Amino acid sequence: MRAHEAGALHADINNREPAWLRTPEDVNALTPALWPRSVTRGADGAVAVAGLSVQDIAAEFGTPVYVLDEADLRSRCRDFRASFPTEDVFYAGKAFLCRAVVRMIAEEGLHLDVCTGGELATALSAGMPPERMGFHGNNKSVSELSRALDAGVGRIIVDSFTEIDRLTTLARERGVRPRVLVRVTVGVEAHTHEFIATAHEDQKFGFSLAGGAAANAAFKILDEGVLELRGLHSHIGSQIFDANGFEVSARRVLALQAQIRDARGVELPELDLGGGFGIAYTSQDDPATPQDLAKRLRKIVDSECAAENLAVPHLSIEPGRAIVGPAVFTLYEVGTVKELDGIRTFVSVDGGMSDNIRTALYDASYSATLASRASTAQPLLARVVGKHCESGDIVVKDEFLPADVQAGDLVAVPGTGAYCRSMASNYNHVPRPPVVAVRDGQARLIVRRETEEDLLALDVG
Repeated sequence: MRAHEAGALHADINNREPAWLRTPEDVNALTPALWPRSVTRGADGAVAVAGLSVQDIAAEFGTPVYVLDEADLRSRCRDFRASFPTEDVFYAGKAFLCRAVVRMIAEEGLHLDVCTGGELATALSAGMPPERMGFHGNNKSVSELSRALDAGVGRIIVDSFTEIDRLTTLARERGVRPRVLVRVTVGVEAHTHEFIATAHEDQKFGFSLAGGAAANAAFKILDEGVLELRGLHSHIGSQIFDANGFEVSARRVLALQAQIRDARGVELPELDLGGGFGIAYTSQDDPATPQDLAKRLRKIVDSECAAENLAVPHLSIEPGRAIVGPAVFTLYEVGTVKELDGIRTFVSVDGGMSDNIRTALYDASYSATLASRASTAQPLLARVVGKHCESGDIVVKDEFLPADVQAGDLVAVPGTGAYCRSMASNYNHVPRPPVVAVRDGQARLIVRRETEEDLLALDVG
C-alpha cells in the first residue's frame, strides 16, 4: 500500500496529517517532547541516547529492552524539586520501581510513595529512608502494615474503616503513633480513561466526601487518638492535562478541612493533591511543566484557604509518570512486515503487550520511529504490533514509518518509562525485558532480562 493510499484511508487517525503531506525528513525527525533529552540521530542515521547508539545497546543487551536515560530522569527530579522547593515531592513508585531508580530519586531529594509490600521491600532494600516514604493502597494487609510500622514509614494513607481499625490495633500493640492521611474521594471526573480516573464516586479508592465517610473517618481517628491525623489526600486520576480538576478537588478537600476544624477544633497541617500529571505520548499532547503546575496548584490552594479562613497547609504532590515516563524508550527489532492491500501495514516487533499493556488496556496512544537508520523512503502509515497470540496485541496503533521498514530494523517507542515494565507480564510465557540505564555514553544493566529458566523455576508441578 502506497503512502497516498494509506493517507486517504487513515488521515483522521489521531488527527494527524495525511501521509502524502509527510516527507522522509518528517519520518526521520525526533520530536523533542517525546524523547529523553539526550536522544539524537547520529551521522549514520541511528538513534543515540547519551552518546550511545541503539545498535550498540541492542548488540549488548538484546531486544526488546527498556532504555533509561539516567541524566534525563535525574533532571526531571530536579525540575520538580526546584519547582516545589517548600513542598514534598513524592515519586509514585507504582509508575516504575527498581533499586537503582529508588537510589536515583533519593539522591535527588525526592520522597517515595509505595502501595504494596513488594514496593516497600524494594525501597527498603535500596536504602530509601523510611521516614521519607508514604504507603498507599486500598487493601493493605496486616503483614504489610506491620512491616511499615516496624520500618518507621513516614506516613500511611488510610483508605477504609477496616484499615483504620487494623492500623489502630497494630499501633497500640507496638506503642507507636503513626502519621496518617485520609484519602478522600472528591467526586471529580478527570478527563482520562475510566480505569485511571480515581476520584469519581463509583470506584474502590478512598472515603466518599459526598456521603460523609471522609469526615467520619477523620473524626474516628481524632476521637480515638491512637493514630496521628496529619491531613487529607486526594488523587483525581492519571494522564491529566487539565488543571481544572485539581481546582475543584482542592476546593472540596479544603472545605472538609474547615469542617473538621469547626467540629473538632483541629486544623490539619498537611494536604496532598496527588499526582496524575500528563506527559507527551504523541505530538498532539501538550503537558504542563513542573513550574506551571507549581504556580497553578499554589494559587488554587492559597485561594481556597483564604476562602475557608484556613492556614495554608504543607503541600505534597506525587508525580510518577511525569518523572520516569519520558526518560525511557523501548527498543524493539522488527520481525515481519505484512501489507494488507487497501487496509493497513502491520510491522511486527519482538515484544508487545507483555512489555506494554497500556495500548490494549487503556487504548493508549504511542509514537514510534525507525531507530537503527535514517531512510529516504516515502512515509507509510503502519501499525506496530507484537508477537503475542492476541488481535489486540498492539504497541502503536498508527504511526508513519518509512516504506522500506523491514525485518532486522530497530524500532524505538518513546514514553514507556511509566506503567510498562511495572505492568509487564509473562503472557504466552514470554520473559520480561531488561532495563538498561545509559549515562555519558555508558550503559549498565539495572534490571536483568528474565530467562526461560526463571519461568520454569516457578513451575513446581
